Amino acid sequence: MSIVAFRITRFQFARDRVIGDSQVRADDANVAALELVSDSGQVGLGFIQTLFSPLPDQTEIERVFATEVWPGLEGQKAIALVHRVNRPRGGNQRATSLPFHEALQVALWDLAAKEVGLPLHTLLGSRRNRVKAYASGLDFHLSDEDYQALFAHAAAIGYRAFKIKVGHADFERDLHRLTLLKQVVPAGSEVMIDANEGWSSKEALMKLEAIRRAGHDLLWVEDPILRHDYEGLRTLRHAAPWTQINSGEYLDLQGKRLLLEAHGTDILNVHGQVSDVMRIGWLAADMGIPVSLGNTFLEVGVHMAVALPEVEWLEYSFQNFDHLVDEPVEIRDGYAYAPDRPGHGLVLSETARRDWSRPKLLPRDQLGAAPANPRLDLTK
Repeated sequence: MSIVAFRITRFQFARDRVIGDSQVRADDANVAALELVSDSGQVGLGFIQTLFSPLPDQTEIERVFATEVWPGLEGQKAIALVHRVNRPRGGNQRATSLPFHEALQVALWDLAAKEVGLPLHTLLGSRRNRVKAYASGLDFHLSDEDYQALFAHAAAIGYRAFKIKVGHADFERDLHRLTLLKQVVPAGSEVMIDANEGWSSKEALMKLEAIRRAGHDLLWVEDPILRHDYEGLRTLRHAAPWTQINSGEYLDLQGKRLLLEAHGTDILNVHGQVSDVMRIGWLAADMGIPVSLGNTFLEVGVHMAVALPEVEWLEYSFQNFDHLVDEPVEIRDGYAYAPDRPGHGLVLSETARRDWSRPKLLPRDQLGAAPANPRLDLTK
């Protein structure tokens, strides 16, 4: 069952709300579907995504993929490639010109699991099929009214854990948002904050203490300071024993290993690169360090979450991507459920391919209305 072809479909559409944090903002989506086709007719699906600048035209994406990636895939077996460990040296230690890395891992694992007839999480060794999900607003740029409406909706549909963005230049605004959250979610809910490296080490400690004095209990603070400040992160762990440090989001596989070895985090944050996540997840399990699954495209991370022994939480951010696939991941009563279909269970929607593909780069003002987002229908 060798890989014999690939397809790329470019999408570009408006988001249904502005997303972002203390450092960045985005109001459009720039995505391309990568499909790897085997000689058995099976298809592995992954998604290429850029957050802050549009992808080039589809023909250019295809050209770059054919030049930089396809020679290492053509004629190969997905089940072998997902387990292959390369030896990058010198000039071979470089990223591709476009961000194919995660899409490629997801598509290869999807294809490998389909070819052995197993759900991806089963192939990865799962013993369960669900994981707790927390509602994450990507809410830094929302008005207070929209912010409360989003989290009130999340609480109404069963979430009991909520993560908000902090790191505003006016710290009183961070405290205000925590108070607003408390007004619309059930008493006793778990609350997390994410500063996206907005603070220095000492500043973070002072602000965490001020948050505690204001009566706000935190399950964790995410990325409070610079990703490579392992000493500062380790100091925060010991100086603020009433909460946990969640870090690692911005680090590659090697950086995550160094973070663990430096004892710089209470919880390791990982995302959607399946092979990388499993490798570092096994190391975290060996060291007894919990892992959390941050945002993954269309929640494909649920498969790694239920397969790794140290994962308690999966992030869900109500992004309007569900129209891209036939059956999105089920999230119900605060739990995300791993699909029991072969592969990761996500199949590119032919309706989306017909109605939402944008082979040519469009100016932002030509994108039109955002796709419907039924999981964030505040009228219900």
